[in-house]
Amino acid sequence: MKTQVLFRKVHHWGSMIIAVPLVIMIGAGILLMLKKEVEWIQPSSISGTERQLVPMASMQNLFTAAKSVEQAEFTSWGELDRADLKPGKGIIKFVSATQWEVQVDTASAKVLKVAKRRSDIIESIHDGSYFADWMKLWLFLPVGIILFVLWLTGVYLFVLTEYKKAKQRKKLKVREL
Repeated sequence: MKTQVLFRKVHHWGSMIIAVPLVIMIGAGILLMLKKEVEWIQPSSISGTERQLVPMASMQNLFTAAKSVEQAEFTSWGELDRADLKPGKGIIKFVSATQWEVQVDTASAKVLKVAKRRSDIIESIHDGSYFADWMKLWLFLPVGIILFVLWLTGVYLFVLTEYKKAKQRKKLKVREL
């Protein structure tokens, strides 16, 4: 079987095999690219008091301020998914297990912003772990590898086609002379 025919078959069947997971990956990937521009996906950061001017409040005081926000459902450190310290902006972001983000000024321990954070769930959809942990490595990773193979075979087929067209044009020019 010619390489060209094999690559066309790989392209044909490979694209059918990866169609559904690839649409999910692309859709979620597009949303992730927009996370800093679209407030609905990930809340923008509010600037607090500059850290160089004022010493930082204790971590317990900062978390106590975050616990005062009912939507976040913080009752203990156990409900905390992550804390993201932004010293240059003078804030700390507390993210709850329910994906609520509470931004607290590191100097005054004042709550600056409360918003739902959807970027983490979109990321888990993008990598497949949202559906099941095994899907990340056993479905979405192979889809990525197959997509890479499709890209390689596509480039090969494109270059080969263009080369043949150029060769044909050159032949026609020689005949005309």
